[in-house]
Amino acid sequence: MLSYPSSMQVSSRCLRMLAEALRGRRTTVRTRWRRLEPGRQALLVLAHLRKGETYRDLADGFGIATSTVYRYLREGLALLAAMAPALDEVIEVARRKAYVVLDGTLLRIDRVGMAGGQDRPFYSGKHKAHGVNEQVIADPAGRLIWVSPALPGARHDLGAAREHGIVDAITTAGITAWADSAYQGGGPAIRVPQRRRRLDPATGRYRPLSANQRAVNTAHARLRGPGERANAQLKAWKILRRIRSCPSRATELVNAIQTLILAG
Repeated sequence: MLSYPSSMQVSSRCLRMLAEALRGRRTTVRTRWRRLEPGRQALLVLAHLRKGETYRDLADGFGIATSTVYRYLREGLALLAAMAPALDEVIEVARRKAYVVLDGTLLRIDRVGMAGGQDRPFYSGKHKAHGVNEQVIADPAGRLIWVSPALPGARHDLGAAREHGIVDAITTAGITAWADSAYQGGGPAIRVPQRRRRLDPATGRYRPLSANQRAVNTAHARLRGPGERANAQLKAWKILRRIRSCPSRATELVNAIQTLILAG
């Protein structure tokens, strides 16, 4: 077996936070013996999330069995996911912002059953790929505030936002959210760009937007654009670029990474 030095861009604060959570769990369950100390187990979990390391590679790198890697990862992910904020906590944070940016993103997944059309709910016609739909809320600077639980990738963004209660929550709280045209019809709290005018019966073509409408869309894009940084933050964790676990575990993965991003 060959080995080589490697590094990853994760703050020491995240490592310490997870190590403390693992140490507390071991005290609670009174585990008698472990192959790795909490700090090493935390490093194993972060390597899996940040770099997408396989169970076999982690087992070789940390000198433990593949089955042990599986147990350690499940334990670490469950602890991190439990620390993710709920929507009502996020709304309190969003109240202190001038506005928020609401956007949907697709996390690709390759563990979807193809028999009997089981994959159809996860197939996104927009992205031409299977995945899960995530609703992302960011602040005006593009910093992540919240990521929703995962829904099948075929779900429309506005429908997903309604199902998670995002639309009702921001409307009730009086928060302004800037979003793309997929959220058209979401109510007065969600600002969307000007849409193309209806077909001109004389020419059969869409009537062009006026100069003022184009200027409004340009200003809208400038406000909404930084929200893409939050999506990029999520996908900087390699494990989310293509999820290789059951779709039912996607929410746990996303919540775990959300906790680490918010921890800084």
